[in-house]
Amino acid sequence: MHRVVLDAPDDVDGWRDAARRLAIAGVEPDRVTWQVGEAGGDLFGDAPLPPAPIRAAFSVPRAFVDLAETAILHSDPERFALLYALLVRLRDRPGLMEDKADPLLRRIDMLAKAVRRDIHKMRAFVRFREVEEDDGARFVAWFEPEHHIVRANAGFFVRRFATMRWSILTPAISIHWDGEVLREGPGATRADAPDGDPVEALWKGYYAAIFNPARLKTGAMLSEMPKKYWRNLPEAALIPDLVAGAQAREAAMIASAPRAAARSAEATSVGRPFGGGNSGPVWAAVRDEAMGCTRCPLYKDATQTVFGEGPLDAPLMFIGEQPGDQEDLTRRPFVGPAGQLLDQALAEAGVDRARAYVTNAVKHFKFERRGKRRIHQTPEAGEVQACRWWLTQELDIVRPRLVVALGATAARAMLGKAVTISRTRGSAIPLEGGAEGWVTVHPSYLLRVPDEAKKAEERARFVAELRMVGERVKALG
Repeated sequence: MHRVVLDAPDDVDGWRDAARRLAIAGVEPDRVTWQVGEAGGDLFGDAPLPPAPIRAAFSVPRAFVDLAETAILHSDPERFALLYALLVRLRDRPGLMEDKADPLLRRIDMLAKAVRRDIHKMRAFVRFREVEEDDGARFVAWFEPEHHIVRANAGFFVRRFATMRWSILTPAISIHWDGEVLREGPGATRADAPDGDPVEALWKGYYAAIFNPARLKTGAMLSEMPKKYWRNLPEAALIPDLVAGAQAREAAMIASAPRAAARSAEATSVGRPFGGGNSGPVWAAVRDEAMGCTRCPLYKDATQTVFGEGPLDAPLMFIGEQPGDQEDLTRRPFVGPAGQLLDQALAEAGVDRARAYVTNAVKHFKFERRGKRRIHQTPEAGEVQACRWWLTQELDIVRPRLVVALGATAARAMLGKAVTISRTRGSAIPLEGGAEGWVTVHPSYLLRVPDEAKKAEERARFVAELRMVGERVKALG
């Protein structure tokens, strides 16, 4: 029996080295026990690990490596054994990673999803409080992760708050940044973290001011911000009263609202919104948070997140599939060949793109490399679902009267289910929140049509549909 002792619960390198040795030596999963930290030996003795091989005897798909690096951060004590069992099976079934129905793979994938969600929660719900120290101000936060994500998440906070001295305290480990060096420390308790600071009063006032009862979705809010995190969020203390009074406030807003709100005609710099009210800061905060999104694995290969852009009071929103090569490099949606074709078609249809908000269902570029080229790959359903969080925020902020889904992926994101373009295009679809949805082809489809006569026919139909959209937006007022 082989007993593997890992240095820490998130010891990815230690697990990888031991698993590689054992797999190459042909050790079956039921002959290995895994543990973290020192403990007494097995009753019947422990066999030493096989020697490190000079070179690997077999390779594994990159997808397994990515999955293992994430799932190993889960708190499930069986995670090391589960991953080793999957590794051994990959020797005989190299294509196993594509079998989404395999029970073992599905279980490990669920572990990885829980870890990614916990990583996102930490980034979203950490709240720093300022404390004065002998050498100046330090910002301290308390967080209780469900899994072993603190070290893996440290780089995000270093990048986000590079010029700020901060500490994040958790029950198992603490991390400290002094502007140059990241240090680790022992775990802490909630009592070790400060309760609040003067800035929180300003933040609470701002939060209450921007709370929009007409957009309240309590179920969605609790799904994304479970109550367990509320005690660490200063604004959460306001939520019960704000929710309780939402219906009355909504009625008051409707009664006092003017018939038609004046729209801003002032445009700002590339990639930034324009429009009145408090939407700008909220949109900027959501956009900035999306820049560090890790809700699905696509962020690992893409250059950057490509968020939507356009006026925040736009009556019309276009949803594409995902950024392409040029969008990934410029961080702007629809600037490549498909975007140029869309601009031309909109101009022919008499629709002003400058008055529309343009975004994508998936915010990271998914591709495969062929030499020096990056070739587009269609996002999977899970990747579309992971990104619906960001699209929902854009829809809630902009609140367009009409939404156009360009292609099947965009239609799936807009409607929450797979649909056939040929059956849904060209007609209005009621959407949650009162907007009207339309479905048509993606401009890239027109670029791929090989027959010139067919291409001209499809392009004319696309322009005609955009013209109908423009007329419908005007009719909706």
